[in-house]
Amino acid sequence: MTISIRAVEKQFARYPALRGVSLDIEPGELLALLGPSGSGKTTLLRIIAGLEFPEAGQVLFDQRDVTFASAAARQVGFVFQQYALFRHMTVAKNVAFGLDVRKAATKPARAEISRRVDVLLGLVELGGLGGRYPSQLSGGQRQRVALARALAVSPEVLLLDEPFGALDATVRKSLRKELRRIHNATGVTTIFVTHDQEEALDLADRVAILNLGQIEQVGTPAEVYDNPASAFVCGFVGEANRFEGHVENGRFVSGAVSFPATTASGPKLGFVRPHDLTLSVGEEAGFDLHIDRVIAQGPVIQVEAKTTDHRRIDAAFARQDVASLTAGTTIRVTARKAHLFDPVA
Repeated sequence: MTISIRAVEKQFARYPALRGVSLDIEPGELLALLGPSGSGKTTLLRIIAGLEFPEAGQVLFDQRDVTFASAAARQVGFVFQQYALFRHMTVAKNVAFGLDVRKAATKPARAEISRRVDVLLGLVELGGLGGRYPSQLSGGQRQRVALARALAVSPEVLLLDEPFGALDATVRKSLRKELRRIHNATGVTTIFVTHDQEEALDLADRVAILNLGQIEQVGTPAEVYDNPASAFVCGFVGEANRFEGHVENGRFVSGAVSFPATTASGPKLGFVRPHDLTLSVGEEAGFDLHIDRVIAQGPVIQVEAKTTDHRRIDAAFARQDVASLTAGTTIRVTARKAHLFDPVA
């Protein structure tokens, strides 16, 4: 199903939660809504679900206007952060709930409901656990039950609001892989909200980045990371060293920091990702870093350092290139890639 958001506005009291948001989501796509707290991502998800209604704009499902249609009429599945499972029901009863409460004319036969529950529990790798209660499951297992319950009603759209937020890091990473596998198996158009950039970049086909109620950029994980459209996106997605400076004579200068630049002269905000700093070779112009700490992380060496004017810098190098680096020494580096933006007025 194609979902089209057209110039949607939403306000709570005097607070503008969404300001003219437009977005197209392709059939079978897995899209992440990524942004900091208060950016409007959950409000947008709830408007798509029919749990909130906009003051202006449209929501279209396959060109059908559902702006003010109920959540039930939209045939969406919704997974919340806190699972929202019925504690007095078994796992199987929880999964079957959306089918059990249908009106007689649309309610499947008992055998068909049982079959579908078994299929879905197998899909989320909880086969054989249908007789347990939520209290007998781990947090990750409960979230899988919530996902199976949302899929049981054969939704045309699956919506997830911070689905892994209550789980520890190891379980989150495991469930990310499972969600991607389940999405590939079902092909349901899926939208999930997260403030975790690693989660969004690892899982989504495309990422929509929101800030202050507006969409800053929509693109593939590689596009938003490698070619950020704004200073906000560059600073929010991935790690980056931030500099305020100016470009003159083909170089960006910010105090003791200086590296080549191809943009027009004038004031700029500069961002350099840690892995885009490289050791200067020969007479190549660069800037000095005093190393405070060296951290070995597998094939990568992470360096915490400061410039000669005492600004802290993070750098990352391939381990084989800098095996002799130690704390207390000084190195000379340059930026092989930088993102430069005009300062925000």
